[in-house]
Amino acid sequence: MSDKPNTSRPPYRSNVMKNGPIKAAARAMLRGLGLDDEDIAQPFVGVVSSHGEMSPCNMRLSEVAEQARWGIYREGGTPREFNTISVSDGLVNGHTGMHFSLMSRELIADSIEIVMRAHQYDGLMCIGACDKNFPGMMMALTRLNVPGAFLNGGPALPGRYKDAPADVKTVGEYTGKLIARQTTEDELEDVSRAAWPASGCCAGQFTANTMGMIAEVLGFAPLGSSTIPSVHSQRRAMARSAGRKLMSAVQANFPLPRDLVTRKSLENACAAVAATGGSTNSVLHIPAIANEAGIEFTVEDVAAVFERTPLITHLSPSGPYLYADLHEAGGVPVILKQLLKGGYLHGDCLTLEGTTLDQALADAPEADGKVVEAIEHPRTPHGGLQILKGNLATDGAVIKSAGLDTRHFSGPARVFESEEQCLQALLANQIEDGEVVVIRNEGPVGGPGMREMVTVTALLYGMGKGESVAMVTDGRFSGASRGLCVGYVTPEAAKGGLIGLVENGDTITIDLETQSLHLEVDDGTLQAREASPRPQDASGKAYIAAAGYAQKYIASVGPATRGAVTHSGNVDWRNEAEAAPGSGK
Repeated sequence: MSDKPNTSRPPYRSNVMKNGPIKAAARAMLRGLGLDDEDIAQPFVGVVSSHGEMSPCNMRLSEVAEQARWGIYREGGTPREFNTISVSDGLVNGHTGMHFSLMSRELIADSIEIVMRAHQYDGLMCIGACDKNFPGMMMALTRLNVPGAFLNGGPALPGRYKDAPADVKTVGEYTGKLIARQTTEDELEDVSRAAWPASGCCAGQFTANTMGMIAEVLGFAPLGSSTIPSVHSQRRAMARSAGRKLMSAVQANFPLPRDLVTRKSLENACAAVAATGGSTNSVLHIPAIANEAGIEFTVEDVAAVFERTPLITHLSPSGPYLYADLHEAGGVPVILKQLLKGGYLHGDCLTLEGTTLDQALADAPEADGKVVEAIEHPRTPHGGLQILKGNLATDGAVIKSAGLDTRHFSGPARVFESEEQCLQALLANQIEDGEVVVIRNEGPVGGPGMREMVTVTALLYGMGKGESVAMVTDGRFSGASRGLCVGYVTPEAAKGGLIGLVENGDTITIDLETQSLHLEVDDGTLQAREASPRPQDASGKAYIAAAGYAQKYIASVGPATRGAVTHSGNVDWRNEAEAAPGSGK
């Protein structure tokens, strides 16, 4: 890993697009954009956001982008703004739209790559605020390996209902209460009206905020930036500051994303997730970012860090506190300082400013003992997530163990070929205590797109069955999911996994102490089932896989335990412009 700026930086990539007589027509187009000669001479910096009206997460990102552009321009860069897509998990849950959520991560990374490589921009500022544009943007930064930075558009402030915080998780769980006849439709609607009072991403330590934290840990985002609420004016100043810091990296050609994304920093990211009971989706996204740097970082690597890292926060969904509370306590640096103090972080990893992590955390606040515990007094000695293995998941599965009282569960399987089938049974209140709900055909290939089962988990929890019923699926979960639910089972049913052979009544055992997931059926019976045709998904979703983007995704996507990525990674284009005609200064 480099630890010093590259003082003999190569020519700016954008020179190939604008220098020399042959590029006179290009300069005419740039002047048509309102640029003068000084603007054209400066390095060009892409500023990409997922701004739009797809969700409250994305609706204020243009304001953040504008402030970042001011910071870039002030330090001698010419910002070039463009957009990418975003899919709101919250709005596509529980129907066929969820097939396209994880798929969107790849398209986001690919679309940013295409613009950056086509226009040869010299740096990249990414601004996101929803589950899949966070990792998609960090994947693009790592893939391109030009100086880059990331900004979280900001978490939403929570609402309040009956003098308690209320967010989207609260609404889902009240829906479960309605099915269990523990509340009324009018009360459910009151909760819905109170839960999301302003713009911003989900208020708890769900997928978006987990990935915002990871951006800080990896060095893509300024420390302390990800917890600033979306509506706070402080976010404007942070965006300008981030633009200035990015320009320092552009001018020095240091640090580059692959100076930041190393095996050590990836382990730091896993430690932060474990310490906060973060989203299980991080098990997909951290290996996917590693893949872009050419680092083989699988579920086994994630599991090793999870096991040795204590849980030290009380953040939702495994605790009562939300991101607004963490911000008041000092933000992500408070957590990282405790982990560093306990020896759970590599302090020599780099930050966006080019300093080491231990240097950057020297003045961070101490733990408040409420939102964040001191490292000497953790909630649990192991992290908030665990990787399980066994004959039902030979390559691994994931459970969020933070907040669970149950450490061992064994019961008869109740098998469903799709999420839709399970929802029908839940809505009819047909799931019995003691059962293990199995939802299959929901993996990256079989889904297709590996839908998250948050509607199911929220209903189970709201019905009071969060730990009296277990769940096992080759699909994934929301960061808001809680309860005795095991997901990301690999191999998935569509790729021959044993989950495809489970039948109603089979005993399934989940043991968090031995970190195991077993189907208690003898080999002879399984061999006989293997010889028979496997049950088919009857939800009618097969048409989604027949054409379009899903068809291309299925043909290229890998297993969940390796990030569900669609390409081999490890391509370095940092010197692409040097070899191009007319690329001189």
